[in-house]
Amino acid sequence: MQLLTEKSGAMKLLPENIKVLYFASDCVEPYVQIVTVQEAKRRLSLCSSDDSEAEEPEYQEEDEDVLPVLGDHSQLLHDHHLKTLAVQMPARTQGYPWQLVYSTAIHGSSLKTLYRNMVGLDSPVLLVIKDMQQKVFGAFSSDPFKVSKYSYGTGETFLFSFNPEFQAYRWSGENSYFVSGNLESLQIGGGGGGFGLWLDADLYHGSSFSCPTFHNASLSSQEDFIVQDLEVWTVQN
Repeated sequence: MQLLTEKSGAMKLLPENIKVLYFASDCVEPYVQIVTVQEAKRRLSLCSSDDSEAEEPEYQEEDEDVLPVLGDHSQLLHDHHLKTLAVQMPARTQGYPWQLVYSTAIHGSSLKTLYRNMVGLDSPVLLVIKDMQQKVFGAFSSDPFKVSKYSYGTGETFLFSFNPEFQAYRWSGENSYFVSGNLESLQIGGGGGGFGLWLDADLYHGSSFSCPTFHNASLSSQEDFIVQDLEVWTVQN
């Protein structure tokens, strides 16, 4: 069990897959850092002995079996989706359960309802779409979706596709058109005449074009697609 002292003096219990490491060896200058288990193993391996390397496969195999915990049933996410997406998401999301914020199967197809369900939310969100061609794709947004006159979000935002092999498209640094939205549509990525991911007010018609924000390929098998199911999840600590 690892505890972290906050500014208030209170002790905070860290999730099991978050480690506080103190590095002091001939390889690196002494320092303390909070990292995920996966990153901790990678860094420690730089200075590991032959004995510790021999123990690594057993520890790694145990870690790979851990899947994110879903607070609700998902119509779209299976184990291989969960395992792949979890390791792509920022360290601040690791070790916490995923909560369903919006689902077309439960809440109907309405962008306005999607926005309404996120009012007061202050955590990143994962948008997952299945189209009529049975392709699964979407986006991780550093900020919950909302109506905004200007683009919002950070470089943590990325697009992804299982089409059929997994591809993640991270911020290129070329522009900051991460997310923007109004009552007529939701847009993720842009700047080149098309959006990386675009959805209409009914969450029925969508499109995906290559865009400078992420340098992505089209997420679906066709640039214009019809939504079959859509879910939005949040990871809350």
